[in-house]
Amino acid sequence: MKIDSKISKAKAKLLVEYPLFGTIASKLELVLNDDIQTFKSDGIKLQYNSDFFSNLSLSEMEFVFANGAMHASLAHESRKNNRSGWLWQMATDFAINDMLVENGMNRPELAQYRKRFKGMYAEEIYAQLQDDLLKNDGELEYNPNDLSDVESEVNLESSSKSNQSKKVNRREASMLSSSTKQAQLQDITQSEQLFEEFAKATLDAEQKKDELPKNIERFFELNTNGVINWRDELRAAIDKYNKDDFALIPPNKKFLHLGIYLPSNISQKFKLVVAIDSSGSIDEELLGLFISELNFLMSTITNYEIDLLVCDDIIKSHNKYFSGDILDVDVIGGGGTDFRPVFNFIENELTDTNLLLYFSDLDGIFPENEPNYEVKWISSNECTYPFGELISLKNHSTIT
Repeated sequence: MKIDSKISKAKAKLLVEYPLFGTIASKLELVLNDDIQTFKSDGIKLQYNSDFFSNLSLSEMEFVFANGAMHASLAHESRKNNRSGWLWQMATDFAINDMLVENGMNRPELAQYRKRFKGMYAEEIYAQLQDDLLKNDGELEYNPNDLSDVESEVNLESSSKSNQSKKVNRREASMLSSSTKQAQLQDITQSEQLFEEFAKATLDAEQKKDELPKNIERFFELNTNGVINWRDELRAAIDKYNKDDFALIPPNKKFLHLGIYLPSNISQKFKLVVAIDSSGSIDEELLGLFISELNFLMSTITNYEIDLLVCDDIIKSHNKYFSGDILDVDVIGGGGTDFRPVFNFIENELTDTNLLLYFSDLDGIFPENEPNYEVKWISSNECTYPFGELISLKNHSTIT
């Protein structure tokens, strides 16, 4: 069967069996690229090797198109935040392929997949992949699709540094290159956002028909009657201050002996202050949900330090937690609520604070002055508060 005919049949089959993936895949731009081994989804187009496609069964080709549809729907550039781009894309690929397998799709042998990532979110997988790169084993159990791009960028920059006799004005060239990259990045982001909007509209339509694939909620915030997902809000608040990236210069020395150029990690320690209102009016079920979600988010961060304060009208306890620790909260209190001791403690003892998460019913005495760091109130009540922003747990039962 000719490739064009095979592609048409696979797309039609996908549309019938998995309407969400099939509808989105119908918009995919397919690009022949025999310089890659299998296929590559970058959030805008799906590149494929002709020999690889020729050897696929129709069901395996369905898997490839479903993978491309998911990548194109997720707006990689806007979602990666401060993460390394190619490693974030790889983590997303593992998460997507796991979800497709869970839905009974026939995975091609060479598609990225690891059983150890089963049921995990892309953020969790990213943290584990990052940890793999930092280990001293000298080996990788996977090969990044963009490795050639990483190597070429390193070699180009190294060559530029060693060749001092060039008469090119490097400063002007660098400014031009930076301007070009920014324009390209803006075009990519706009294209991704347009595709993401189409994907969300398709997702809403399939949700109304109750025909969504299993575990699709790992990737999209589903429409729950207008309820804002507090977990997404909490994740966005933390991502804003989590500086985690890789630099091409210098490369990761652990793999140089293998002839592999990979970026080196330049993660900064993520610092967070969490305060728990221990007055008698707190909702223990909501507190448990909040702590559980916070523990999950911390598992996706390589290097962190958390100061946990428990307070009613005075501070009852202060504990520090570091990377790999599990937050263990012992709520001691039961008196009235006064928020001022926590803010005074931070002002005197934790002067480098950027973000405070305060779990409370918001029924207490607030400080007179707004602090110079960001405050997120985590509460099921929607009372008035003098500063900061509210992450509402009001309708938690509909989104857990």
